[in-house]
Amino acid sequence: MQISSRFTIAVHVLVCIETFKNDYKVTSDFLASSVNVNPVVIRRLLQQLKKAGIINVVRGSGGTNVEKPLDEITLLDVYNAVECVEEGALFHFHENPNQLCPVGKNIHAILDTRLEAIQSAMENEMKSVTIKDVMNDAEKLIMIK
Repeated sequence: MQISSRFTIAVHVLVCIETFKNDYKVTSDFLASSVNVNPVVIRRLLQQLKKAGIINVVRGSGGTNVEKPLDEITLLDVYNAVECVEEGALFHFHENPNQLCPVGKNIHAILDTRLEAIQSAMENEMKSVTIKDVMNDAEKLIMIK
């Protein structure tokens, strides 16, 4: 199991927007050059972040800005905005375990509670980290401002 790169790209994008907002028009092309992906990938992510109320995008070459205070945006907010996790379930269970097999018949009872606890722990940790925290780390490492 692996979370897609959409999440880390979205965090990268938010750090770029904040870092360069006063010096550059932060467009999808500008962000794509930092992330080193096709601008279409960035545009899709920006749409998802906008829909979640995290950013605002001015059509054309107007640029992008963060809509909410950075200390009010958690990593979980970003994750929920861009990851396509069905029905809030991080772990996808195989559809039809064999009900005639003693393991197949009971695998949900064996794993469901543990997997829910693991997902809950991950989400709680993600709730504890804000984009402001990430920006603080970025400023230390890349000597911004």
